[in-house]
Amino acid sequence: MRFSMRPQRVYDGYEQIRGEELARRGIRLLLCDLDYTLAPKSQREPDETVRQWIDSMRRAGVEVMILSNNRSPARVERFCRDLGITYEGHAQKPSAKGFRRAMARVGVTPEETAMLGDKLLTDMLGAHIAGVLPLMVEPLGGLLALAVAGWVSAALPWLMSAAAGCMVCVTAQEMIPEAVEQDEPAGVISVVLGFALMMALDIAL
Repeated sequence: MRFSMRPQRVYDGYEQIRGEELARRGIRLLLCDLDYTLAPKSQREPDETVRQWIDSMRRAGVEVMILSNNRSPARVERFCRDLGITYEGHAQKPSAKGFRRAMARVGVTPEETAMLGDKLLTDMLGAHIAGVLPLMVEPLGGLLALAVAGWVSAALPWLMSAAAGCMVCVTAQEMIPEAVEQDEPAGVISVVLGFALMMALDIAL
């Protein structure tokens, strides 16, 4: 048992994994996560690409089984039924229990098993604990998230500037006039020192 989250190999998509390559390594069972590995979570039924990929695995002598942490079996069951494959639900990854149940159903050893998933803390860690080959795929929809993150990063200086402008506006319209009207020099000095400290930290950091 190894406590590691490092995948043996990372693929851009599940389609890059070839059954012949797995068979040459002695792999007879490929356990797959479902959400964001074979399909986005919003996709209820397998598309033609997944069907063809499963067929290629069968031709290579590799059985594909879904290993999912989903508590509700409805979506997983429907997805697997359409593909003609089995699944092991409520697997409690990264616990090795679900892995062992799946291997026992097929009659294979950890050395004959691989795990394909998109999460380090559940799929990859669980694969290492169970002693099976850990293979990782980039999450489906990950490019969209990356693009959104890039847009937010580009807009962040403008958003921060707007927030700073609101702070300065509130200070000028509310705090300074109130301190001056009450003839409280300490209040004015505090506001000025606070603003100066904020600007100094902004420049320094």
